[in-house]
Amino acid sequence: MKRKLLYATFLFFLLFQTLAIAQIPENEKSALVDLYNATNGNSWSIKWNLKSDVRQWYGVDVIEGHVVGLSLYKNNLTGKIPTSLKNLKKLEVLDLAFNALEGELPTTLAELTELKVLKLEMNGLKGGLPENFTAMLNLEELILFDNKLGGTIPKDVGKMRNLKIFDLSNNYLQGNLPESIGELSNLTNLVLSGNKLEGEINIGFDNMQNLSELLLSFNNFQGTVPKGIDSLPYLELVQLQGNDFTSFENLQNIQSKNLIVFDTDDLKLNLKYRELFDIDAPVANTKFEDEN
Repeated sequence: MKRKLLYATFLFFLLFQTLAIAQIPENEKSALVDLYNATNGNSWSIKWNLKSDVRQWYGVDVIEGHVVGLSLYKNNLTGKIPTSLKNLKKLEVLDLAFNALEGELPTTLAELTELKVLKLEMNGLKGGLPENFTAMLNLEELILFDNKLGGTIPKDVGKMRNLKIFDLSNNYLQGNLPESIGELSNLTNLVLSGNKLEGEINIGFDNMQNLSELLLSFNNFQGTVPKGIDSLPYLELVQLQGNDFTSFENLQNIQSKNLIVFDTDDLKLNLKYRELFDIDAPVANTKFEDEN
């Protein structure tokens, strides 16, 4: 009898623990339901069964009773991103790339202080990049290429010290590059091509020793190509063409042994590195890495 009682108690405890793990806070589930409704969930490529366990919902990762990942890449989301996503306080990855989202980036996304990856590329998002985004100090990847974003890059972007990938290419961004970008010592990819950025680049590249991709082509940058780029040891891709640079003197002696793409408006310089590193022309396009 005692043995049966102990066994029943054990089963009850095990069931209780399982239910406790399965449940997520109600405000987190409500935020997911809000996203489903706001982005026409009934037309998603892979839909959610809202009556089933959240852990079974496509693209939702739950650890220790909290949503930590939300990846709905190329899933036919339409509509706007709801502000209630701010309630996913433990979220580390938000990937809504390659959909048809519109409207402005909610400033409330900056309240996701645990976020490491924010991927919203290939949508129809407009408006500016919210100034308070620089409060996401754990962010490692900010990828927003091919939207309709305008305005300027926040001056305090250098506060995001963990940032590795910063890709805002093919938008409508204007103004100068903030000098604080030079403080992003962990940056590996700086991709700002195809915007309306302008002026001289006053960034100290000497601090970006991990940089492998520098793509600033087809903007309105002026003056001399800044110092420090030539000394970057891991540089692989350089695209600076389509600007109004007056001098490329600081690119004469690139030290990296890994160069695979090099394009400027100095054709002699291009030819020098293509021959030195056996680089093929025409220009390589790295924009659609996610699709591949």
